[in-house]
Amino acid sequence: MTQNNLGTALWRLGERESATARLEEAVAAYHAALEERTRDRVPLDWAMTQNNLGTALWRLGERESGTGHLEEAVAAYHAALEERTRDRVPLDWAATRNNVGNALVNLGGRESGTARLEEAVAAYRAALEERTRDRVPLDWAMTQNNLGTTLASLGRRESGTVRLEEAIAAYRAALAEWPRDRVPLQWATSTGNQGVALMLLAERLGDESGARTAVQQIEVAFVTMRDCGYAHAATYYKTKLTKAQLLFDRLTAR
Repeated sequence: MTQNNLGTALWRLGERESATARLEEAVAAYHAALEERTRDRVPLDWAMTQNNLGTALWRLGERESGTGHLEEAVAAYHAALEERTRDRVPLDWAATRNNVGNALVNLGGRESGTARLEEAVAAYRAALEERTRDRVPLDWAMTQNNLGTTLASLGRRESGTVRLEEAIAAYRAALAEWPRDRVPLQWATSTGNQGVALMLLAERLGDESGARTAVQQIEVAFVTMRDCGYAHAATYYKTKLTKAQLLFDRLTAR
């Protein structure tokens, strides 16, 4: 149990540092815990540590160019789901399904096909069967946002508009429980992400009104992140804002 807790503390430290040493130490601590916290002896504790291990591996994988740690993360999450079943612990099952989606999205971003992204969509939608708005509204909103981001990624790779429209709807759902006065950073994230999806949709449809809305939404996300000191996110939205403004200018000049 203490090795598991040590892993969690190291994982939290690792999330706040640019290097990977702490995350690697976290992985080692979780592996150590699993030497005694076995599936036969304490199945749910084993599953919890497998889930934690998956998250540390996922964070490592995000910072690396390869896919090895991300594949290991997916495997650890799937191991957790062998005991963290829907019937037994529905909310824990849903949390791990959401985590599977997160790792699959990263894998999908490094592959040319769409199979991993489709799997991620399925994982998020499964999570939402138990992670409902009535039961856990903020977690529901987080998974809706994750679903939106994955659908938008699929939409970029496809020629149609269905996935982008679905992404916009998922972001709209997230914003129902992520209002500005309650969780301003999450609100800004979903608002900005929805704006990016709107920009892509407006470009494909030649929609001047949609492009205008995209500019407005991305701008508010950029300003919020900049004013709150989140430089990385602010830079991302600033880049998207430039693209959205160019699109709007082009559509209005026709």
